[in-house]
Parts: sequence; C-alpha cells; structure tokens
Amino acid sequence: MTRRIVSLLLAAAIAVMLAPSFARAEWIMYVYTDDGKTLNVRSDPSVGNNLLGRLEYGAAVSVRMTNANGWACIDYNAPANGNVAYVQTRFLVSSKPAPKSVTPAPAPVPGTTDAAKVLNDMNAEFRTARVVSVPFTVAARPARASGWVNLRWAPSTEAERISSCPQGKELTVLAELRNWYQVQDPVTGMIGFISRQYVVRR
Repeated sequence: MTRRIVSLLLAAAIAVMLAPSFARAEWIMYVYTDDGKTLNVRSDPSVGNNLLGRLEYGAAVSVRMTNANGWACIDYNAPANGNVAYVQTRFLVSSKPAPKSVTPAPAPVPGTTDAAKVLNDMNAEFRTARVVSVPFTVAARPARASGWVNLRWAPSTEAERISSCPQGKELTVLAELRNWYQVQDPVTGMIGFISRQYVVRR
C-alpha cells in the first residue's frame, strides 16, 4: 500500500514539473535583418506610432504565434501591453544567424544607383521571363554553409527581402529568368524571386 502511494505521489510530481512546458506552444526564433541593424518591436501588428522598443540582430525571440498578415506575436517585457508585442515575421529565422560585419556603404557613383536604373534593370530581367512547362525543385546554396539566400519580391538585389532560405531549403521553380528564378515555398506557399547563382537543381 505504501509503495503504491509513493508511486502515485511521484507520478503527480512529474506531471506538475512537465505541465509548464505544455502550457503554451511557443518556439524560439532569431532576429535577422539584411543590414545587421535592430528590429522594431510594436504594440500591435501594424506600422505606425506604436513602437515599444528594438531587438538586436541575432537576438533570440520567444514566438507565441504568427499571423497570416506577416506579423508574429512575441513575449516582450511590456506589462502595459500584457507582456506581448509584435514584430514582422520576415525578419525572424529558425537558426541563430552568424554575426554580421557592418562595413561602411561605398560612396554612390553618380548615375549608377538611382531608382530609374534599378527599375530599368528590373524590367530588363522581367523581359527574359519564361514560365516553365513542368515546375521543378531547386535547393538554396548560400556562399557559406552557415549563411542564407534571400527570397525577394522582385528580381533585383535592390528589391525588398520577403524571406531568407537556409542551406538546402527546397523551392519549386515557376518561371526562369536570365539571372533569377521565380519560386514558391512548398511549405508556406510564399512566392518570390531567388538568384540562380545561389541555388542548385534537384
């Protein structure tokens, strides 16, 4: 009888210890910005006069949930906001990124970096687009194994990054351009452009 009571008490103690780990389905992600700068933390999932603070590049973030509109709800020390805050999901990655060396931007050469040239280069790339008859798979191959390949909204290095693909991340090719692929992430359904230089065909 005594042995049975001890067993029951032991089982109850284990259940109590394990309970907090199942209380909330949270997971850890890390801040990743193209320029190595900080990430804005906001009181609600929108861009406006709602800044709560900033997170450093590479900082670990406890994510409570992600929204379809591109925002993630995170744990944040803001009691007035219920200890939660919001950041844009596209600036979070699942693995801790390597330290980013910040180097001074080179001085612009007149006539080479203006918006008109970027637009002309982008249009020239779009004109080479060819929809593939049978979609195929490519895998991200960053310059460094620990690095990332950027998925952008348009075929230009000046276009905003919408996601980051780690080594081996598989994507479905929808169209071929001269220097880019239009691809879709089979997991999230996100569509964007990735440089052909940093992928390999599977």
